[in-house]
Amino acid sequence: MKEKDFSRILAGGDLAALQASSHNFLRLMAYYQCAMMEIETKFNVLNQEFSLQFDRNPISGIKTRLKNPVSIKEKLDRKGKPLTVEAIEETLNDVAGIRVVCSFLDDVYLLADALLKQDDITLLEKKDYIQNPKPNGYRSLHLIVSVPIFLANEKRPMRVEIQLRTIAMDCWASLEHQLKYKKDFAFTQEMMDELYTCARLSTELDDKMNTLRKIARD
Repeated sequence: MKEKDFSRILAGGDLAALQASSHNFLRLMAYYQCAMMEIETKFNVLNQEFSLQFDRNPISGIKTRLKNPVSIKEKLDRKGKPLTVEAIEETLNDVAGIRVVCSFLDDVYLLADALLKQDDITLLEKKDYIQNPKPNGYRSLHLIVSVPIFLANEKRPMRVEIQLRTIAMDCWASLEHQLKYKKDFAFTQEMMDELYTCARLSTELDDKMNTLRKIARD
C-alpha cells in the first residue's frame, strides 16, 4: 500500500499534516500486517502439531487480508468517527483479518480452543454464526483477539479478526458474495431464498462429513 493511496482520501489540512497522517497510517498498517503474521504462524504451528497427532491436516487453507483505505474510511464514516490513525486503532476490529478454512466442522472448534489457550492471546469478542447462523444462512466462527507484536523498543498489542469455517461454509460464502455484489445485476428475493436453501445443504454436508470422519477415526 502506497502513501499516495491514503493521501487521496484525506480531505482538508495542510501538506505537512497530510504527509504526517499518511506516514502514521502506513506504520499502523505495518503493525496490523505483523499481527496477522503472528496469528498465521500460530495456526500453521497448530496444523503441524495436529497433523502429527491425528495423521491429517485440520487446516485446508489460510487467507489474510488488510482492509484497504477506502473501506476503512467508509466504516469510520458509518460510525461517525474521523479518519485518523487513533480512530482506526480504537474503533475498528477488522482492519487485520485472517480466514482459516478447516477440513471438518469439529476442526473449527478444535483450532479455536487451541489458539485461545495460548497465554499471549486475549479474546475480545466471539460470535458463533455456526450455532446461530445469520438470517441469510451465513455460517462461520468469528473471533476478535489481541496479540502482541514485538518491535525494536516496545511490545504492542494489536487486534485481529479471525474467521474459522469449513470448506463448505467458505464455498457458500464466496459464491454468495460474488452473486450478491455483482455490479449491474438485480439480486431478487427468489435468489436469496435459493441461496438460503444452498446454505442449509452445506450444513447437511458438513454434518454428514463430520459423522463420516468420526466413523473413520473410531
